[in-house]
Amino acid sequence: MFRTGESLAVSESFSLRLDDVAMEAVRASGAGGQHVNKVSTAIHLRYDLRRARIPEQLRERLLAVRDRRVSDAGVLIIKAQRFRTQALNRQDALDRLVEFLRRGTRQRKVRRATKPTLAAREKRLKRKDINSKNKVLRRKPEVDC
Repeated sequence: MFRTGESLAVSESFSLRLDDVAMEAVRASGAGGQHVNKVSTAIHLRYDLRRARIPEQLRERLLAVRDRRVSDAGVLIIKAQRFRTQALNRQDALDRLVEFLRRGTRQRKVRRATKPTLAAREKRLKRKDINSKNKVLRRKPEVDC
């Protein structure tokens, strides 16, 4: 399948070791006629995030991601069955794995808490006052008996 030590570049500082990736050919679901029950063209890719040789910071970030493809045991499972050949599905699964890892390497912007400006607060209060007056005008008039 893969030669020992082969890797794919994920970012400048990190490459994916293909020894850590387990792939299995399975039968694809869905339509396919008589051919569908004879060949295993879909690929199940398993990548154990807890045991993989990746930077610790990246591992923690990926395990914290709420993604339905990551199991409770920390195993990322990707099922590729988009194409009709096993080779294309294998490449598709690897591409999706690399994209998942790339998203984990991106640093999130730190959100700084901000306050509305004085002008924005005054504008909001003025709008509230206008709305309040409009609603008072919509009421039925009070009748004194």
